[in-house]
Amino acid sequence: MSARPDGSGLDPRALLLESFEAAVAAADPLRIVAAHLPPAVAAGRTLVVGAGKAAASMAVAVERAYAASGHRSNVEGLVVTRYAHGLPTQSVRVIEAGHPVPDEAGEEAAGEILSQVGSLFPDDRLIVLVSGGGSSLLSLPADGISMADLKATTQELLRCGAPITEMNVVRKHLSRIQGGRLAQACVAPVTTLIVSDVAGDDPSAIASGPTVPDPSTYGDALAILRRYGATVPPAVLAHLQAGDRGEIPETPKPGDPVFARVDNRMIATAHDSLAAAAECFRARGIQPVILGDTVTGEAREVARVYAALVREIRAYNAPFAAPVALISGGECTVTLPKDGAGKARGGRCSEFLLSLAVELGGADGVHAIAADTDGIDGSENNAGALADPTTLARAEAAGLHAQRQLDAHDAWGLFHAIGDLVVTGPTRTNVNDYRAILIL
Repeated sequence: MSARPDGSGLDPRALLLESFEAAVAAADPLRIVAAHLPPAVAAGRTLVVGAGKAAASMAVAVERAYAASGHRSNVEGLVVTRYAHGLPTQSVRVIEAGHPVPDEAGEEAAGEILSQVGSLFPDDRLIVLVSGGGSSLLSLPADGISMADLKATTQELLRCGAPITEMNVVRKHLSRIQGGRLAQACVAPVTTLIVSDVAGDDPSAIASGPTVPDPSTYGDALAILRRYGATVPPAVLAHLQAGDRGEIPETPKPGDPVFARVDNRMIATAHDSLAAAAECFRARGIQPVILGDTVTGEAREVARVYAALVREIRAYNAPFAAPVALISGGECTVTLPKDGAGKARGGRCSEFLLSLAVELGGADGVHAIAADTDGIDGSENNAGALADPTTLARAEAAGLHAQRQLDAHDAWGLFHAIGDLVVTGPTRTNVNDYRAILIL
């Protein structure tokens, strides 16, 4: 692909896809895990456990690294990942389970992980592999909470559009393994490798922080339910209220001596991936502007703000002059009405993109991509979608009205009809959403 300094001569679609691929590659566990591993113990056991969309690829990377150093024989373990995200492994078992709503397979795997960790001795080593999606995959309900209760609570918080960080505050206080409790159960040294999928890279929020001090409280969890008007099962409410009264022990907090033997290492972040994508644009003579890796909010509202910035650039070459690529990460939300939750098709990336297209109304020279780095955007099998100046016209030709599709939360239906879905399959990593708006 060639480019002149003014950005002409480009294939915008190909460049946007290339930038997304670069963002995903920067967070590929097979490329990055080995450099962060501690030495395997010589005499004791090295137990590898973990949860998340990247868990299987992280486990493979660990196996390869330790095999290359001659320590294959004493490495064992179990990780849990989303259905269809598994990979063949040698000594670390991979179990697939439900996401974003937890299920019994995840509960069974989490119980086995907690049991294996509890069997370690001080001269062993625990390696914990954490990535986005781990909160639902590593679900071991607290005493008195059923899996049905946990499912219902998760579904309600998803419907309400609660940000992942706040969802995880609730889930940590309904769990026997999250919120630092996995570390609490271990007497061996712990090294946790973390692939961040949350805005701000707070390790206590990623997969609900199984080996990280938890600064939140039962009272915080109750406040979140009130804030979103969430209706949860009676057992969940009773459990949180009992914890708030001090009748149930809190999660381990910062300063707890249990964390003196824990080393939490952040090995991939959204910003790393945005920086890699920026290099793609820079190499083609396009100025990249990273707008932030912590963008949150309702997807369609965020798109309206970005559309206003695009219009300013096109009209006045300010605050940036074209050609320019506006890049951002983070995790937006989509709030669904109670009577329409089962009819929506798509996810936050495709909803953002359709809202952007509607706001821009077919503006010349503006092309965009929005896709989830895990390869799955919401309810369907696509990572996201692409938009260009012809998106609305092509949708009309296909008999679809963009605003009506947006109001019905069916962005997937529109982009599917015009052939603009981005389909990658599971990438087996996750550093959240990737958005790029190319203005030529």
